[in-house]
Amino acid sequence: MSKPRVLYVSQEIFPYLPESEMSNVSRFLPQGIQEKGKEIRTFMPRFGCINERRHQLHEVIRLSGMNLIIDDHDHPLIIKVASIQQARMQVYFIDNEEYFKRKSVFQGTEGEIHTDNHERMMFFGKGVLETVKKLSWAPDIIHCHGWFTSMLPLYIRTAYKNDPIFANSKIVFSAYENTSDVKKVNRSLYNKIQADGIDVSEIESLQNPSLENLEICAAQHADALVLGSENIDAAHKLELTSKVDHVLEFQGNEDYVDAYDEFYDNILEESSVLIDS
Repeated sequence: MSKPRVLYVSQEIFPYLPESEMSNVSRFLPQGIQEKGKEIRTFMPRFGCINERRHQLHEVIRLSGMNLIIDDHDHPLIIKVASIQQARMQVYFIDNEEYFKRKSVFQGTEGEIHTDNHERMMFFGKGVLETVKKLSWAPDIIHCHGWFTSMLPLYIRTAYKNDPIFANSKIVFSAYENTSDVKKVNRSLYNKIQADGIDVSEIESLQNPSLENLEICAAQHADALVLGSENIDAAHKLELTSKVDHVLEFQGNEDYVDAYDEFYDNILEESSVLIDS
């Protein structure tokens, strides 16, 4: 029997970005799940503040070279990879000169929020999915961490719904408390998503694309939700959990790998039962 495959997609992973609740889970959870016997792949954006030389990133030529269309414009996709040696784990980076060259993440050095965060988010989501297709690696679980990954559940359930690579994938979305100054993204996101052929009924929450509404859209198209922070706003938490059938409550630092592993197994087991019946 083949190993279950888990695709991790995160907006931040330590040590490439500073330590945080999300970056630590995104670093150590894949390692722990791999040690539990599952096969993993891990993706994040190649933000310009990531030191490529220190972390030994290098381009994967065979995966690069594709153009992705965002707002009717072609944007070259560059794929880079680095290894976390002590974890025997590789991290794939989605890169593009226009979207990820600047030496910052979501806002500039003066605190100004990047007005193209919405396009960067769309490019990142498409870039991950197209790269996984090139790898011919069909994931059983796709686990997305953070609002910047919120396009993946939407794309998988709409634009990529007939792709055999993702046909049997179960989507897990982890929502986290937002501690940054970024609260909203460009309102043109709503129209630009429609340009991808996605029906308005799938993106009602994105008419006003706040970070909370991005998470609601992600949960709407996911199979399961993880509460990645203990202090998520109560009303937002209620809205998120109402969208899914499976919820994993916030896990502390001890034994969280076991809890996630069991959560994945339960989702896959239920899926297998439904297929068999």
